[in-house]
Amino acid sequence: MYNIANLKCFYEYLKHIGVGKSSIAANLSMALAELSKKVGIVDVDICGPSVPKLLNVEGMQVINSQWGWKPLISPLGGIKVLSVGSLLQHSDNAVVWRGPRKTQMIKRFLKDALWGKLDFLVFDTPPGTSDEHLTVVQTLKRSKPDGVIIVSTPQTVSLATIRKEIDFCKKMGIKVLGIVENMSGFICPCCQDQSDLFSSGGAEKLALEYGLTFLGKIPIDLRLTECCEQGQSLFTTYPDSTVTKSFLQLAEKVIQVVER
Repeated sequence: MYNIANLKCFYEYLKHIGVGKSSIAANLSMALAELSKKVGIVDVDICGPSVPKLLNVEGMQVINSQWGWKPLISPLGGIKVLSVGSLLQHSDNAVVWRGPRKTQMIKRFLKDALWGKLDFLVFDTPPGTSDEHLTVVQTLKRSKPDGVIIVSTPQTVSLATIRKEIDFCKKMGIKVLGIVENMSGFICPCCQDQSDLFSSGGAEKLALEYGLTFLGKIPIDLRLTECCEQGQSLFTTYPDSTVTKSFLQLAEKVIQVVER
């Protein structure tokens, strides 16, 4: 049975919650940087870029030098960032592009950019198995990327979609590094108790079913939402919070899986 006080608090603040793959990608990147790794992130969500806001590089201009694009440097951990959101005149401008133009832009992010030496290059992709995913896979084929991290929420509907993502990875010959269960429980901002408002453990069961590594759970925490909306670092603003520790544990596990 759910804690009624937590439910009341959850619905009171529900309108502020918007945690998804982009915030996982951005905060995982920051967590890796906290662990002294050199990190870059490519925002491949061409039509809905959110990484510039999450990593506080909104308004910064990408420099196109004679050697290629210079990624922006985030003040949150020194992460290198490239996103179509940083190429728009206004952040509210809609990106209405067909597949070939998206493909061309992603290839430029990868081939015509001065990334330098990195320990990790993280890709934030849109939902599904679209042109963006195919372009990244085909462009990086010779580089032999370490693999993908699949982000899911605990609900059955989400898990059905994740099965398709796993099948896509198998067909494309991409290693799945593991699965993360996002929105796994709600941390009450009043009393810090955690309640499972949705079903819990679905992603972990799915990982077991497919023989994949379960990388951990990330709870819904309004402190995470606050940091994402204000372009702040969770790791310096709330270093002792449960969600901060969850991201650091996730980063440590990712490093372990990659270095096996």
